[in-house]
Amino acid sequence: MNDAMIQCRGVSKSYRKGSNVVTPLEALDLDVPKGEFLALMGPSGSGKTTLLNLLSGIDSPTEGSLVIAGVELAKLSRRDLTKWRAAHVGYIFQLYHLVPVLTAFENVELPLLLSDLSKKDRHARVEAALTLVGLGDRVHHTPSELSGGQEQRVAIARALVADPPLLVADEPTGDLDRESATRILDLLRQLTREHGKTIVMVTHDAKAAAAADRTLHLEKGQLLENA
Repeated sequence: MNDAMIQCRGVSKSYRKGSNVVTPLEALDLDVPKGEFLALMGPSGSGKTTLLNLLSGIDSPTEGSLVIAGVELAKLSRRDLTKWRAAHVGYIFQLYHLVPVLTAFENVELPLLLSDLSKKDRHARVEAALTLVGLGDRVHHTPSELSGGQEQRVAIARALVADPPLLVADEPTGDLDRESATRILDLLRQLTREHGKTIVMVTHDAKAAAAADRTLHLEKGQLLENA
């Protein structure tokens, strides 16, 4: 599958919880083509965030093969995996995770500070990312001076600033009012359709899922197509 961004084969994840072994994902198969906007739904505790963490290289599967952008993640050393993740994956959180004392510009610049880019190139990327999300006039504002929707757009700009091909989003509209949520979903659709980004979004909101190209439900460790 040459156009695949994500290829999961027989992926399982288990961990210990007290004296018990919990397996939220079991023998899971998943293909996501490049440029697709995929929504993941399912009950709390069904393993949706666990799957996002596997796809983003934050965590590793207990069993199975996970290939992202043509790279088998299990074959990377810890150092190489960290470098790969910084270049290939942007993570969008529900609660933004912005640094309160930093401006929007400084928050977006954070992922680039350990890169080899010059200051001029870093600043050009930050300005481009903030302009893309519609916040070119809010670069010097701190999070407390922004609305929730604007904070989330800063978080999206931060995820985009390294120009990764894959974005993973964990309930990106869950803390927003409907109008702000609609703007965020419109932005995510724009990122796939106009910029070729692949997006995997976890959501509990059926209206948010409807914005995606495809919806899968995670049930008992397996993915089911939306009826």
